[in-house]
Amino acid sequence: MAACRRLSTLIRLVGVRYSSELGSGAGKGGGSGGSIREAGGAFGKLEAAREEEFFKRLEKQQLAMLKKQIHEDIDFHENQIKIHEEAIKRHKKKIKGMKSDSD
Repeated sequence: MAACRRLSTLIRLVGVRYSSELGSGAGKGGGSGGSIREAGGAFGKLEAAREEEFFKRLEKQQLAMLKKQIHEDIDFHENQIKIHEEAIKRHKKKIKGMKSDSD
């Protein structure tokens, strides 16, 4: 359940932001991307490339953290299974040790 929430947060953070060529000037979406991107040209393209690199790195880091958390969740649940299996064995042993009502 927690992993699903983390994944949905990741998707919202990394969503697609551009509708035209990166760094080509102000977009059609109504908002500007800042003065450098708005001006376009080589600086706009460079800034857009840096921004894309940043978000790709951020997405990679978030996916690594999510994967680690999922592995930790799996380990926790496998440990819980072992604990419950041992408890079941103990209870079955107690039942075998008890005298039945028919004796």
